[in-house]
Amino acid sequence: MSKKEKDMRVFKALGNELRLQIIHILSEKGPLCVNALVKRLGVSQSAISQNLKILENAGLIKSKKLGYWVHYSLVPENLLPVLDILKKLTEELG
Repeated sequence: MSKKEKDMRVFKALGNELRLQIIHILSEKGPLCVNALVKRLGVSQSAISQNLKILENAGLIKSKKLGYWVHYSLVPENLLPVLDILKKLTEELG
């Protein structure tokens, strides 16, 4: 997969309000399971799971099984290219 395709996948993943909320919560609270996200966001478990899968496929989060539960956390190094792109855009526009 080319860099452009990876970037497009990341920005598509971030182009959804629920997924942005998930990223925000994980950045503040650290690793959480689906049920914790359901309680915080007030949406169905299936909606959370579907959106976590999109974020994971984009490389923005990772999962780790801890006992019975799967916990999700950010992959900060994969968010840095997003910041670089946004910084370049703001420099070009500003």
